Amino acid sequence: MFKRAYQPLEQYLHPNRVLLIYGPRRVGKTTLLQNLLAQTPLKYKLDSGDNIRTQQILSSQDFDQILAYAEGYDLLAIDEAQNIPNIGIALKIIVDQIPGIRVIATGSSSFDLAGQVGEPLTGRKRTLTLFPMAQSELLGVFNRFELGEKLTDFLIFGSYPEVLTAPSRSERIEIISEIANSYSLKDILSFDRVKSSGTLLDLLKLLAFQIGSEVSINELATQLGVEPRTVKRYLDLLEKSFVILRLSGFSRNLRQEITSKAKYYFLDTGIRNALIAQFNDPDQRNDLGQLWENFLVVERLKYRTYATILANIYFWRTYDQQEIDLVEEREGQLFGYECKWSLKKPIPAPRSWLETYSGAQFSVIHPKNYQDFVLPGVL
Repeated sequence: MFKRAYQPLEQYLHPNRVLLIYGPRRVGKTTLLQNLLAQTPLKYKLDSGDNIRTQQILSSQDFDQILAYAEGYDLLAIDEAQNIPNIGIALKIIVDQIPGIRVIATGSSSFDLAGQVGEPLTGRKRTLTLFPMAQSELLGVFNRFELGEKLTDFLIFGSYPEVLTAPSRSERIEIISEIANSYSLKDILSFDRVKSSGTLLDLLKLLAFQIGSEVSINELATQLGVEPRTVKRYLDLLEKSFVILRLSGFSRNLRQEITSKAKYYFLDTGIRNALIAQFNDPDQRNDLGQLWENFLVVERLKYRTYATILANIYFWRTYDQQEIDLVEEREGQLFGYECKWSLKKPIPAPRSWLETYSGAQFSVIHPKNYQDFVLPGVL
């Protein structure tokens, strides 16, 4: 039903190169791969990192065995490749020794897969990241007016493909709750240094109530009854497994700018709401402003990723309460964006922002102009 940003996927395939596709579970990586294989004229082999025999072969570092496994194919596709130890070495052997072969590997856990393929595949790979559905991808199904009409649904239920196609409200809640409580944490809980699923869920719930606010590691540690270093490690794993997004504070010139704390957002607002079992209608909520900020920060991330726009991202705040929700640093220029769900009167740029950073831009993003912020054609 939905055309993804990377379709047709063939454009990213090249002889003797590996295409890596990262992303959270259930966002459509396998479907994207299957759509390619259904149409390709290439002779292909599809396998899964969950297959025990495949794990044994590709983790063996046995040169002859690995080559025999892939010999005779034009395209090798491995789903859930992060489950295979030493997968990077095996893929390097294959693309270096089998002339013309193309390789695709998908993975839901960047901290596993990236760590295993980074060095072995230097100069031999292309990496794509797939998120829950972006507004730009939904534009192929809905027009701009219809997207605007569904805006509160995106804030409450998120943008996972299965959620968007669910026929009823109750099924949307059931699906996103299952993803939040099972699939989204599966990779982290299988990591040997994560000892407590309860602590991890409690941390996520605390973050869910602090969207758009600076987060103190020490305060989180106190509330959870664990060491600050444990909180730091869990936050890092949550970010690397596509559950949360971290923004650090921006500062260059002012001593009163806040940089010691970070802000955290969820890669999908539906996941956030499922973790705290909060699916109330908009007129029964007091967190629409937080959800709006989260939605915009993440949709902008999707837009930049799919349009290959390079930017450093931050928030900006001073000790005298001047603040900007999102700052993008692109090609040496600063762009500040304030997210407002309800805009009752014009909001001027913070004085210190304009005085300190010559040439810096400032915009307020609200429901009436947000599409210019997250859809193609506008930076």
